[in-house]
Amino acid sequence: MKIAMPKERSPGENRVAASIEVIGKLINLGCDVVVESGAGDGASISDDAFKAAGASIAKDFAATVKDAGMIWKITAPNKTETAKLSRGQVVCASLGALIDPKAIEELSKSGVTAFAMELMPRISRAQSMDILSSQANLAGYKAVLNAAELYGRAMPMMMTAAGTVPPARAFVMGVGVAGLQAIATAKRLGAAVSATDVRPATKEQVASLGGKFLEVDPEMEKEAETEGGYAKEMPPEYFEKQKQKVREHLPKQDIVVTTALIPGRPAPKLITKDMVESMKNGSVIVDMAAEAGGNCELTKPGEVTTTKNGVIIDGRVNLPSMLAETASALFAKNLFNFVSPHFDKEKGTFVFKDDDATVEGTLVCKDGKIANERVSEALSNAGGSKKAPAKKADAKSETKDSKKGA
Repeated sequence: MKIAMPKERSPGENRVAASIEVIGKLINLGCDVVVESGAGDGASISDDAFKAAGASIAKDFAATVKDAGMIWKITAPNKTETAKLSRGQVVCASLGALIDPKAIEELSKSGVTAFAMELMPRISRAQSMDILSSQANLAGYKAVLNAAELYGRAMPMMMTAAGTVPPARAFVMGVGVAGLQAIATAKRLGAAVSATDVRPATKEQVASLGGKFLEVDPEMEKEAETEGGYAKEMPPEYFEKQKQKVREHLPKQDIVVTTALIPGRPAPKLITKDMVESMKNGSVIVDMAAEAGGNCELTKPGEVTTTKNGVIIDGRVNLPSMLAETASALFAKNLFNFVSPHFDKEKGTFVFKDDDATVEGTLVCKDGKIANERVSEALSNAGGSKKAPAKKADAKSETKDSKKGA
């Protein structure tokens, strides 16, 4: 079976859904791997390196995907690419299925079977397949490094002959995978770290990393997590209490990293204009939710800006792409871990089991139809056509990883 790995064409995307290690694993299964020329340039992987690993190099997208049984991508195929896909091909990528369900509807018309990897259910067995976790982990790390670069002072406490330098105060809002890595990275750099999240289970996780937890309303936070391990959208009164707590806390902080996301919805606004105005000159806000509208009211997605009172707001998006080589390796391993259990050695191809929770959760279209209840609902809300979805993934019988957040 031929597996195609095209070059990414989204602006600012340096990753590739391939790695030397994973290509070797696919070839050992008996697959043929074709990589588009230049696909690994942004991730410091040359065509020659891919060839040495056993892959073939194709000149363009059309040649790469021709006769391929499966296509691996980082982002969804654009309209031009979708037109070159063939019925029955399998596409595995981060498709933004709940954000842009109409694009899934268009993709379904090509007759491909598509798996939206961002919809991977958060169960223990699927941890190694979870692209959100692997990429968010890197993003949390990079967010703090970006903050350290923009911050005009030292992060750790320093005892010098010229005097003592106090540690920077870092505040992380949202303690999912990205937030936990941000806390750990800030602590390693010597900052005094505090954090907050709607889910009470994260309190112990913050403490385990040496941070202090800022509680808002313990009673309301008891109902703040879905069965799948994601954060729920909280009622308006909760956000009013949260704003008050944050309003009191922010003026004391030097670095703020916001990570709060709700799948398929705009990012909640956690930092208002007046809160920013209360912060110190030279303090830094890194808004990791910028791509979804931002957690800060003044964030400009894709830009680093400075307010009149000297607060630097970093709204740069796609932080994993800034660590393209590592991010690509992890993304490719996630895809391999997802597809490899379904490889049929006798047939020499992949046979996906419909009753597998990881398949049910990520399958978004098949045979020209939408095949996911959540995507169908999002499409209906967006004014698209309504198609009969496959049954909704039921992962209740499997153990979820309680440490995975939004």
